[in-house]
Amino acid sequence: MATYPLAETPCGPNWNSIKIQTHHGINTPLFSLRSYASSGIGEFLDLLPLISWCSSIGFDVIQLLPINDTGLDLSPYNALSSKALHPIFLSLHALPNLHQYPELNLRLAEFRELNDAPRLNYLAVLNKKDSFLRDYFENEFDKVYNTDLYQSFLTQNPWVFPYALFKYFKNRYEWKNWQDWPKIDDKDHDLRSIHFHIFLQFLCFSQMAKVKEFAIKNNVYIKGDIPILISPDSADVWYEPYLFDLNHAAGAPPDMYNSEGQNWGFPLYNYEEHNRNHFTWWQERLKIASQFYHIYRIDHIVGFYRIWAVERGKPPIEGEFIPKDEEAWIPQGEKLLTMMVQSAPSMLPIGEDLGLVSDEIHLSLKRLGIAGTKMMRWERKWKEDGSFINPKDYDAISMTTVSTHDSDTLLLWWQNSPEEAKVFAKFMNWEYSPHLTTEQYQSILRESHHSGSLFHINLLQEYLTPFDDLSWPNPSDDRINIPGVISDRNWTYRYRPYLENIIQHQGLKKMMKNLIS
Repeated sequence: MATYPLAETPCGPNWNSIKIQTHHGINTPLFSLRSYASSGIGEFLDLLPLISWCSSIGFDVIQLLPINDTGLDLSPYNALSSKALHPIFLSLHALPNLHQYPELNLRLAEFRELNDAPRLNYLAVLNKKDSFLRDYFENEFDKVYNTDLYQSFLTQNPWVFPYALFKYFKNRYEWKNWQDWPKIDDKDHDLRSIHFHIFLQFLCFSQMAKVKEFAIKNNVYIKGDIPILISPDSADVWYEPYLFDLNHAAGAPPDMYNSEGQNWGFPLYNYEEHNRNHFTWWQERLKIASQFYHIYRIDHIVGFYRIWAVERGKPPIEGEFIPKDEEAWIPQGEKLLTMMVQSAPSMLPIGEDLGLVSDEIHLSLKRLGIAGTKMMRWERKWKEDGSFINPKDYDAISMTTVSTHDSDTLLLWWQNSPEEAKVFAKFMNWEYSPHLTTEQYQSILRESHHSGSLFHINLLQEYLTPFDDLSWPNPSDDRINIPGVISDRNWTYRYRPYLENIIQHQGLKKMMKNLIS
């Protein structure tokens, strides 16, 4: 791995926790994995063999999409808690003392059909696991409640009771939006039912702690994802509404892709109130994330500088940027991001700064020592002739990738965007063909791993594509999400092979080692 002279090393205290050298990694939604031991969905402890495999091939970063509790919503970016992990990812087979309950052990076989399905059946898995965990709770909770570990978890996580109370009422009122609940008394609840949700968080935190500990032993970094926004129907907004601006929703201004603009439905932050509270909410959120991650992706990082605000009841085209004064954008962004950097000194942030981002913001991120993201197909000399920038010329303080969870995969892009592919073929000194050969495909992956960036991370399916026995026959089945489109295929993607088949595949291992050599 390349190392960098002191004069060229990135700035910022967070870089002290990461070796200043080239890093290679994979990006995976946890829900897309499946092992022979998992129950209908990728689970926390499925990351353990994945960590061992990455370490064995010279990859040292595993990037995850958000793993916070999203309730009934499939999207990992629509969390109902900024801190709680999603219980759907619990590894049931590894629950403490499960061997003492033969009936529950037998029920693990009921998940096999859901595990074998080509797409994730989210709600079916959610309901079946919820039923399983409720029965496990009734058997195990009384043994756990008075233990030092559980009581310590309660003391160290004061947020968990309001979250559990919120989940209790969501269930009680059939998942209606909290604004449609009848007037409630906080004391009108069943304490044992509240502790069911706390107990699940206790288990989630325990399993993810094992993942991070194992990653450290294997010299692998876990990269998490911190969405900039949170659901309006969340425990955070319900419990502390004064921290949010519920009269506006975040969105996007009109552009070449959407002439009417977009309304995402997420509330804005009341930064004046956050400031008065010394940004305690953000600090706690990042402190909890640092228990599981070494690195984290800051989603839509430009939104910390300025964000498109749509007033309630108005169309998104009538929105406006907040702050209104452009002179305030850089100072606001630097204040907020400095707060985040200082709140979690043990985690390195990498910004998602794709799309229309001004030069001033890019320079600001560099001043802050926050790496940006370079998606190769978008790194072009737009102000000149539109030719591609040589990846070797990318700034070291960046992460290179060939695709994201919101874009076409590399192969799909080549098929769906022939005019762009022609320009890229010219850059590679190839004669353009609408079909990439395996050698050409691997050449692009190799370019992504030998750019000037310190970080090189691609979606796991990008590495599976060259192998017919590891990839789906239809390349469109490898896409994770199409933004702005309501589809039952969004967020249901899973890899064709089981995890065990991936890590045992000698051809894949050889290719990935060669890509970074």
